[in-house]
Parts: sequence; structure tokens; C-alpha cells
Amino acid sequence: MTEPPSLPRRAFLARTGGLGAAGAGLAGGHGRAAAAPMPGVEELIGLVRPVLAQLALDTFRGLAAFALPGDDAYSRAQGTPRGRAGGVTAEAGELVEASLDRFVPFPQEVARPLTMALVTATAEAGIELPRHLPSELGRLDAALRLLLRGDEKIPLSLVAAVLLGLLAAQVNPAATGGPFLSPFSRLSYRDKARAFELLEHTDSDLVALLDTHLPQPLRGSVSGLLKYLGSGLLSLVAFGCFTEHAVWDAARRDITALPVGWRLTGYDGRTDGLDDLKGYYQGRKEAVGRA
Repeated sequence: MTEPPSLPRRAFLARTGGLGAAGAGLAGGHGRAAAAPMPGVEELIGLVRPVLAQLALDTFRGLAAFALPGDDAYSRAQGTPRGRAGGVTAEAGELVEASLDRFVPFPQEVARPLTMALVTATAEAGIELPRHLPSELGRLDAALRLLLRGDEKIPLSLVAAVLLGLLAAQVNPAATGGPFLSPFSRLSYRDKARAFELLEHTDSDLVALLDTHLPQPLRGSVSGLLKYLGSGLLSLVAFGCFTEHAVWDAARRDITALPVGWRLTGYDGRTDGLDDLKGYYQGRKEAVGRA
């Protein structure tokens, strides 16, 4: 895969007009529309956007290995390799990312203030990004700050992934740099469990930081939201490990290979009673209510 071109420091500073100054203006704009991007900012966002999307996917692949370890690199990194396919091969991480962004409501009046709070938190954590980015965008907080300067939608998958990355850095500060893009994916199995424990019991400093950036009437509700997020992520990734979505051909309405979950459970695809269906009472094909 071809890496996005890097920009020299002088060109970067000229095009952004100084990213550091932007943070102060954004901090007071909770829930407001973003200012019009300066010339060149969209090009820089174009460099950052795929990296942040890959960060989210990398996080959820690490989560898939946590839910169902297999014979993949993520399972080996967490110390639980298996001799058969697991959640990563089942593409449970891809399902989590797609589900969060396509089916879960996430209004931007909430997304942008939360992301601004995450800028502050990730700055303290010092989470690194790939070296092909300009040096001024080599850390996650700078990339998020730049993203906020545009007017595009902040995806829920990114916010969830950054939260898991922050918790990973709290559990093990060494996770801010390493072989994977996501700090969460660099953790051991035990440390991943510890990260979710922090999420569900809510770290007071993180809750306070996020809470101060939320608009009313959501202020004061972060604790409950984080508990819901933790439970939802674990349920969704477990569901993804045992679905057919990775091998489902929508055009043919059939699977192209035996799904991982079917192999692990011995399921052969048959449904009891299906062959005995003779039709519906009096040939009915739809339910019609009484007038």
C-alpha cells in the first residue's frame, strides 16, 4: 500500500497557520459548527483521515482478538495464540466499526465536544502516530485537533477507539508506542481486561474531563455513557465473532466459505423445521390489522 506523501515542516506550518492556536478557539465552541478550514487544511486532513480510520479498525481488531483469540498477530501480541481462526479472521473488528458508524446515532453536538476533550487527554498520554505523517501530526492529539478544524462528521468508531487507547495508556504507559497502530492492541490479554474494568468503573479524572465538555442536558451523564459503551462494545464484538458477515455474498444471498463461528461450534447451517414448512394459513403472505 502506498503511503501518503509527507510534508516538510515549513510547508506544514505555512498551510496550517499554527495548529496550536486553534485549540484555544475550539475549546470555547462546544457543539458549534466548525470554522471554515484555512487553505491547505483540507489537504492535511486528507493525510490524517485514513490514519485515524485505520487506528479505529486496528483497535477493534485488538478487541476481536480479546473476545475470541485465534491464530492472528493480535492474539499473539496479547499472549493468547491459538491453533485455529478467531475473531480477527471472522472480521469482528470490521463489524464493530461499521455498526458504530452506520447504525448508532451520534449527533455532532456531542461528538465534537467529546473529541475536543480527547485532544486534551491524548496530549497528556503522548500517543504516537505513523512516521510518514508530518512531524507536527506525529501524535494523536495533533491529528484530532486538525480534524476538528474541518467540518466533516466525527465518527463514533474513532471516539470509542481513542477512549480505549487512553485507557490502554493508563494501564500500561508503554502502550503509547509499539508494533500496532492502536495502544489497545499492544496490551496483553490481562491488561485489556483491566482497561475495560477502568471503562466500566469510570476513571474519575477522565469522567470529569469529558463531562466538562458535554453540552446540557448531557453534562453529568458521562459515567453512565461509558458503562454503556463498554458493555456495548463487548456484546457487539462477541456477536461479530459468530456471524457470517465476513463471508456473506449479498448479491448471491449466500456464504462464500464456512464462517469461523460455524466451524468452532459445529453448526452446519441447517434450521430445524424449515423443510417442514408448507405455507401460511389460507395462503396469507402479510399481516393486515383490523380497521
